[in-house]
This record gives sequence, structure tokens and C-alpha cells, in this order.
Amino acid sequence: MTSPGLMRAIRVSKFGAPSVLRLCSYVHVPEPEDRQVLICVYACGVNPVETYIRAGTYGRKPALPYTPGSDVAGVVEAVGEEVTAFKVGDRVFTTATESGGYAEFAVAADDSVHRLPDALHFTQGAAIGTPYFTAYRALLHKAHAKAGETVLIHGASGGVGIAACQLSRALGLRVLGTAGTPEGMELVVSNGAHLAFNHREEGYTDKIMKTTEGRGVDVIVEMLSNVNLSKDLQMLAYGGRVSVVGSRGSIEINPRDTMAKESSIMGVALFFATPEEKKECGAALYAGMEAGWLRPVVGRQYSLEMAAQAHHDIIECPGAAGKMVLTV
Repeated sequence: MTSPGLMRAIRVSKFGAPSVLRLCSYVHVPEPEDRQVLICVYACGVNPVETYIRAGTYGRKPALPYTPGSDVAGVVEAVGEEVTAFKVGDRVFTTATESGGYAEFAVAADDSVHRLPDALHFTQGAAIGTPYFTAYRALLHKAHAKAGETVLIHGASGGVGIAACQLSRALGLRVLGTAGTPEGMELVVSNGAHLAFNHREEGYTDKIMKTTEGRGVDVIVEMLSNVNLSKDLQMLAYGGRVSVVGSRGSIEINPRDTMAKESSIMGVALFFATPEEKKECGAALYAGMEAGWLRPVVGRQYSLEMAAQAHHDIIECPGAAGKMVLTV
């Protein structure tokens, strides 16, 4: 820490390119209010949505200046009134913060804080929040995936993709994944996918259809709908569902493709999860940590000073490989 009561944190004073992420050394350490927890941050996950918010292109804009980051992992430093589930010294991770996670300390509402088992490192803890809760919401709350069904995870080598592979496998689905590099494909198979396909290859959708003997897939978890959605609709089985997790623009689709299969396209936004749904996600995922199938794959790690570089790389670098994390 810089001095008592002060900390280092990334601050955004205007929307724009990654360069608007500035490291400030004299930011006040936030104090936990009722039902809030103050966390000493060891690591914070970097999510694509944070780059859209920073650019000012996202639907919700925070008041300036602000500190980005929702997925922190660390140790409880202090608790506010009425907090009974956590005490000082507990290892935790979050799915949201009130004050921003790209910082040495962060405040989070107690219902967004979850225990981190000793078996997982803090960098892995920072890779759980948004990716795993989003994967659970996409597969279960939205697509109502069932054991025995076939799921295609499109863009399976990133944070949400790996989470979806591990979760789908644990739920008893037949898991197909796509990635853009041979390394990504290996990562997908080693994290629960039965088969991996290279989505940069010509005709890869034909290979997927052949794998299903022409029947198609029941569920698609889609990270880049502005590129893939039209093809996705053609790969669905009758009654198939697409959960849209990510998109970077618009795309033209033929609605007849949904009529022919009576298929559904659903948007997924963790922001709208109810307290009951969050509780369900938390319980299911904690069981996965205990059982050992939930094991986050940490990709590139950056120091707090390198936050701008991380924001550049998460969008521009081809081929995701695990969850990008800032270490504090």
C-alpha cells in the first residue's frame, strides 16, 4: 500500500482506448458499509465486457471516474454491519464489486462474495466469478441443458468457454468445442470436451454435423455471435437453443432457420441473475470445486500497471488460452 488509508488502483476518467486506464497511487481505500465486505485483492480477472464499458460502447455506463473489475480474489480485510457469512482472514472470490477490482482493495456486497477453497490459488479464484457463473446461467438457466444432450461451445478456449466445457462434462452432456489454434483445441479437450474443432478451418461446421450424424446439436454456447450466429442456427437439432454470451457487432440471419427447427436464441447477461439464481450458481460451483472438476485455467497474467496492455490483448490477440488475470 502507498500509505495508511491509500492504495494503488486503475482509474478511468474518460471513455476511450485502453490508454485511458491509468494507475493512480493515491486512491482512498473504500470502507465497507452494511452488508459489504472489504477484500485485500491478490488477483482480478479481466473480462471482455470491461473493454466495452471502458470504450463507452456498452449499454450501461458507470459514472466517471471509476475503477473497472468485478472478479477479484483475495482475503477479507474487514466486514460491514450485518455480515455474518465472512470474517477477517477468509479466502474469497467475487462475482461483482462495488468499488472496482483493478485495485489493491475492493468492496463487494456480501451476496457477491464466495469462499475460495485452499486448493485453488488466488489467480484461479480471479478466474471463477464471471466466467463460471455465466457458463452456468447460459447452460442451465437459459438453455435448460440436460444430461445426454450434445452441446457445442463456440470459442471454448477462453474463460467462459473452459468453464462451459468443465460444467457441461460434469453435467453429463456430450461436449464439442471450437478454438482458433491447435493449442486452444488441446486445451479444450483437456478441460472436458469430447472433441475439438478449429473454427478458422474451412468446412469445420460440416465436420461438426458429421459428428452428430446429421442430427445437429441441442445447445450452443456462443461467444462471438456477430460472426457465428447464422451458422449456429443451421447446426441446431430440432428444438435446439443458442445461448448468446458474447457479440461484437451485428449479423444478418434468416429467421426461417429458427422456424425449420423451432429453435430458440437467448441472450445471457449475468447482471440480471436474481439473488436465488446467484445462490444456486454459487452452491453448484462450490460443489464443483470440492469435487475437483472446477479448476480454472489461468492464461496470461499482467501486473496492475499493465492493465491497458491486458485490455488490448484480450480483444486483439487471436486464440484465447485460459482466463486473463491481473495480479496485484
